[in-house]
Amino acid sequence: MRVNWNVVKLCFLVVGIIGLYGFSDYRSNKRKIEDIHINFLGDNTLFVSEASVNKLLIQNYGAVKNRAKEKVVLNTIEKVIQSNDMVKKAQVYFTVDGKLVSKIVQRKPIGRIESASKFYLDDMGKRMPLSQHHSARVPIITGKITGDTLEDVYVILDYVNEDDFLRKNVIGIHIEKEGKYQLKFRLENFVVNLGGVDNLNEKFKNFMAFYAKAAKDNSLEDYAVVSLEFNNQVVCTKI
Repeated sequence: MRVNWNVVKLCFLVVGIIGLYGFSDYRSNKRKIEDIHINFLGDNTLFVSEASVNKLLIQNYGAVKNRAKEKVVLNTIEKVIQSNDMVKKAQVYFTVDGKLVSKIVQRKPIGRIESASKFYLDDMGKRMPLSQHHSARVPIITGKITGDTLEDVYVILDYVNEDDFLRKNVIGIHIEKEGKYQLKFRLENFVVNLGGVDNLNEKFKNFMAFYAKAAKDNSLEDYAVVSLEFNNQVVCTKI
């Protein structure tokens, strides 16, 4: 019986590759973590500090640096970081040179509630605690704060943030009651009675037409209240 040396060589080659891979993987797992890199992604990076993330890890997971990679559970570390109320999501991974890298996306506040309890409303419509590290410049929400009114406020702020003019100029929302919302503008003395969150596109379209004409006529200071509550019209009350 003739021996097919090509097959034998191939078998030895495969076994050798598997052995090398296994040895390399073993050495990699035994390798200790040399450093920890924490990267904050996006333009909203002021609410959580690197020091607070490291402190959170130590308190809930223990020291990570100089620990063998095989003893570090990445999913657990991600959950620890995401337990911080300011963190939206986190991704943790190893680099080939023995570093542990964490990429963190912080939550984004879009409004600040000023009532008996003070907190932010984030871009997902959820409550977000105030930060010890940074105070966000976002519209102030006052009045009757309930779960239903905050849902409506989120709809309003979501619309406002999609428009460059409104985003720069709306500085506050006052809640008289559910379905009765009032906007405060940065440079104007009048308030805008928005009514409910129905037909927002039409309401703001009418308001922008009014604003452009009043600005052209230099008459913006003549008004105390601008109401958008009525169908397809702007009703103004002069000072």
